[in-house]
Amino acid sequence: MTTCIALLGGSFDPVHLGHVALATFFARLLQVDQLRVIPAGAPWQKNGMQASPGQRAEMVRLAFAEQAIAVTLDMQEIERPAPTYTIDTLRGVRAECGAHASLVFLMGADQLQRLATWHQWQHLFDYAHLCVAARPGFALDAPALGPAVAAEFARRQAPLERIRSTPHGLTYLAQDFAVDISATRIRTALQSGDTANSLVSPVVLDYIKQHHLYKS
Repeated sequence: MTTCIALLGGSFDPVHLGHVALATFFARLLQVDQLRVIPAGAPWQKNGMQASPGQRAEMVRLAFAEQAIAVTLDMQEIERPAPTYTIDTLRGVRAECGAHASLVFLMGADQLQRLATWHQWQHLFDYAHLCVAARPGFALDAPALGPAVAAEFARRQAPLERIRSTPHGLTYLAQDFAVDISATRIRTALQSGDTANSLVSPVVLDYIKQHHLYKS
């Protein structure tokens, strides 16, 4: 059977229960052999992250430590000296895993809305599938995505069985996934003195408190 590897990238500033829910939701649907979580190093579209790369990676490790599936913390973007682009990451994972593995890049609806701004976004399909989770308040119709992304995403949509058994190039939209948590909301809550217990796992909250993160 084809090896299936799910990839979840993000700034994870901080990692939250929405990230974990998204990853485990698709890991279960696809019966993946491995989940790779990839903290961003210097993402070119985001400035001013509050936690250091090492702190963000450690929070990811803590957040995913208790999962029943095999989870790998992939540090390639943090170790890359230049700004990080998803296309470069996918090229690296494909070179490592070979031509036949099914690589599935996971994202939320908010990311899909911005896909047209990503570096060489059309070539992402040369290396991986894209599986997207719907998110309250984020439309996924053509006006929201832009005509090019909407057309490409619709043209490539396929059932999970095909995604699981083929290397790359297909898309899937999970309409029945609805977790609405954002790192911005968490940072705002923590800055105002809220514990954010319902948004972040206890071990990550402990880490945040111990390292005095997101205080201002």
